[in-house]
Amino acid sequence: MFIQKKGLAAAAMAVSIALPGVAQAETLTMGMASEPSSIDPHYHNLGPNNALRRHMFESLVDQDEKQNLGPALAESWKPTGETTWEFKLRKGVKFHDGSDFTAKDVIFSACRIPNVPNSPSNFVSFTKAIKNFEMPDAHTLIVHTENATPLLPTYFANWGILSAKASGVTGDIKYDKENCGLTTFPATADFNKGSAAIGTGPYTFGEFVKGDRLVLKRNDAYWGDKAQWDSVVMKPISNATARMAALLSGDVDFIDAPPTQDLEKLKSNAKFELSQGLSNRVIYLHMDQFGPSSNGVKGTGAPAAKYEGEGPCASKDCEKNPFLDKRVRQALSKAINREAIVAKIMGGVAVAAGELLPQGFFGTNPGMKPEAYDPEGAKKLLAEAGYPNGFELVLGTPNDRYINDAKVAQVIAQMFTRIGVKTSVNAMTKSVFFKTRNKYEFSIYLAGWGAGTGEMSNPLRALVGTRSKKTGLGGTNRGRYSNADLDKKILTALSTVDDAKREMILQEASRQAMDDYSILPLHYEVTTWAHRKGLSYNARADQYTLATGVTKAN
Repeated sequence: MFIQKKGLAAAAMAVSIALPGVAQAETLTMGMASEPSSIDPHYHNLGPNNALRRHMFESLVDQDEKQNLGPALAESWKPTGETTWEFKLRKGVKFHDGSDFTAKDVIFSACRIPNVPNSPSNFVSFTKAIKNFEMPDAHTLIVHTENATPLLPTYFANWGILSAKASGVTGDIKYDKENCGLTTFPATADFNKGSAAIGTGPYTFGEFVKGDRLVLKRNDAYWGDKAQWDSVVMKPISNATARMAALLSGDVDFIDAPPTQDLEKLKSNAKFELSQGLSNRVIYLHMDQFGPSSNGVKGTGAPAAKYEGEGPCASKDCEKNPFLDKRVRQALSKAINREAIVAKIMGGVAVAAGELLPQGFFGTNPGMKPEAYDPEGAKKLLAEAGYPNGFELVLGTPNDRYINDAKVAQVIAQMFTRIGVKTSVNAMTKSVFFKTRNKYEFSIYLAGWGAGTGEMSNPLRALVGTRSKKTGLGGTNRGRYSNADLDKKILTALSTVDDAKREMILQEASRQAMDDYSILPLHYEVTTWAHRKGLSYNARADQYTLATGVTKAN
């Protein structure tokens, strides 16, 4: 069922409002599976937020649908030394309030990123390498890094630029990693109200009514190609069935993530089209590998040692943690029939995973295969690990974040139960899930990760690197897996300028992470968009749904 159209992917139909003697104003109405948590481009490093950001707040560097780099607010860039980069900025660019874009705005934006209160997941990993800035002139930016940072242009493609002037900054800015000597920054609430939502992008802020609609207006003073739509209305419709109904009834012109069970119906309807493309989002299982005991585990006996660390087991007695034994982790991996999940639960709209990125992405190992389904082998490993009768687990999962997430978790629970690991599922909305996960209340959970950089260092550093503010590793490693040798490889790769050498290091690090069953990759999502016939959209590996990519088909 995996359909891939060359040069096309998803699109939407315009609703035309025709008045006598007046040019038609065209509005694109989109039904969105997920709503951004804020308009603030620095508040939350989350897919829906990052997609929205690209409409209003541009980066120095752009990423196309395959995550290839290209010019945006920077026309060019080059390394001028091992720890120095020069960016030539685009001239003539105006912010939405009419003020000029300069290098000062880039420095101001980098200063704000670590100073966003209550950020659930910040963008510091993309600015951490910066040591200092120089501004020889208004449109030249020299970036000094702490160490060799070959991915700096990629990092600079992942955060948006704010106006220093609109934020009340009038004097020069001296960069540091704290607050650059600035006492105030625009508040997240001001972005949501629109007063601080001043970028350089092709769309301007129109209206944000959380839970109901987000309206964008075309920026007619945009420096690049003008947006096709006069206005865009994004409606959050988290329920897949309701989203599908809205498309069929004409309430919306375009939806992302249509229900997999309805894809055949859409394919056979001449009024609609599907567009699909393999994404870089891996769905995985994380296991608690931190302390001697683990919350949600039963039937393994008392912990062997005192628990020290964050989480529920720091304040109560929990049973022995079976995930500290590699044989148990491997047994659970062998218990999962990934191909069956792809075929029966995902409707063929997924690819079984053997690493944290699909084949062909930078740093993957050619020919790396998913773990073979082997329930008998899984039982033997459990017996060798001292659990011949298994034990009990609670598998945490969101039920509204990833494609068929709760259904996948239910099937995995059944597969675990068949090898003697009796498993129940605790499914919850994504907002509750992430809060619970971040408090380390799951012994094992299902989640997903999309690589913002499009190469292997991104999932490795985030998901299996040892959690550390000093190194910047492990930002989303809520299983708290730790391997000093693996950390060394990841950090070495991040400072290796030679592409061939860096790729070899990443390949070795990925093999090591998979061989140790540090995390269990399940499948890569194939992203589907559904829309009325007559429009086009290029499928994106990052799964972003962008109104800027919706065009009328020729």
